[in-house]
Amino acid sequence: MNFVLNERKVLINLRGDKTRVEVANDLNITPQMLGAIERGDRTPSLNLAKRIANYYSTTVEIIF
Repeated sequence: MNFVLNERKVLINLRGDKTRVEVANDLNITPQMLGAIERGDRTPSLNLAKRIANYYSTTVEIIF
């Protein structure tokens, strides 16, 4: 559980002032999918995890 909370914090902090809709549109996924990933309800594919990491200019290891 602690791992999921840390992942959630990282993703929400990285999103900053952007809305879920903005980030989801930029990543070409639905806001619902982004929300599920941020909550830890869904695990992104490796491809999507890499896209998220690139979007935030960080590594997959830092986020996930």
